[in-house]
Amino acid sequence: MTVWDALVGQSPVIETLQRAVSGADHAMTHAWLFTGPAGSGRSVAARAFAAGLQCDHGGCGQCQSCQAVLAGNHPDVAVVATERLSLGVDEIKALVRDSVMAPAVGRWQIIIIEDADRLTDKGGDALLKAIEEPAPRTVWMLAAPTSADVLATIRSRVRQVALTTPSRQAIAKLLTAEGIDADQAQMAARICQGHIGRARAWARDPAVAERRRQALSLPDQLTDLGACLAQAEQVWTTAKQRADEITKSLDQAEIKEMATAYGLVTARGSVRGAKGQLKDLEREQSLRATRMQRDRIDDVLIELTGYYRDVLMVQLGTDHDLINPDVLSSVERLAKASSADQTVMRIDAIANCRRSLWANVAPQLALEAMMVALADLG
Repeated sequence: MTVWDALVGQSPVIETLQRAVSGADHAMTHAWLFTGPAGSGRSVAARAFAAGLQCDHGGCGQCQSCQAVLAGNHPDVAVVATERLSLGVDEIKALVRDSVMAPAVGRWQIIIIEDADRLTDKGGDALLKAIEEPAPRTVWMLAAPTSADVLATIRSRVRQVALTTPSRQAIAKLLTAEGIDADQAQMAARICQGHIGRARAWARDPAVAERRRQALSLPDQLTDLGACLAQAEQVWTTAKQRADEITKSLDQAEIKEMATAYGLVTARGSVRGAKGQLKDLEREQSLRATRMQRDRIDDVLIELTGYYRDVLMVQLGTDHDLINPDVLSSVERLAKASSADQTVMRIDAIANCRRSLWANVAPQLALEAMMVALADLG
């Protein structure tokens, strides 16, 4: 199994990257931008490309070099995946400083920025200088949902590789090859809406399947204003709890590490200089928690979007390709009780909620407005 096998349903992308690895005329360049919808494999493509460039056999997937890149411990491949809302100038400057170093053991010095859409303007300017004046053996790989999410000045100086949403058949085939039951793999491929990671999670983790069930039960519960407010609070509270579960251990480990570095007995010791560092760390941790909370809410919004999309398909008489056939009775009931225009309005309400969250509107308020719109109480 080669490193390219992980790129599901991306044959044109694989061909482009393999040509670059092979050294074909004008196929290789020092800066790349991988774009594509969530779950299409932007980061997977960048890592596979990095492995291919470092491998003596073009990405065999079996050698020590390939294994090291894929495991994230190759000395000449740096991967930046922020858990915060943005990537600032200080982090980028540190990467730029490292980028001028010659490779330690590999062919290239490779820097992968998985969240290039989160670059601040100053961070983007710092990166631009490095891309404009690259070191001879350095390759930058950026990943973002669309090219429009990256500064125009950077966009014009990189080679773009566009990934597409994998087909259901391709995702089901991958899951089956990974040992998942064929029927379960087919169902996971259907409900994941093209997101490979979500398909794996649903097929392997009963808790993920339960959270999906709860999200899809929401429309039937929005019977009056009180119910709308209660469901908004429930979604927000659950999102905070799930985010806390993820971040709590990370926060504690980081504070303990800082305490050790400064020789503190406790994380809030009084050694000179530690208070400022601790304050900065706590601010970063707060930003990470905010992003985690938004991501957990977004999980619910994605499920609701798929649900109302199914309602619209039934209303339009094109229900042969439903995402959620396991809740067909609920979908059909709402389809009969409302119009296609109302369903489009509800889908718009979900989209507005997502925009509000990323515009820093208080999450519970954004959810309350959405729930009321979904109930269409007017």
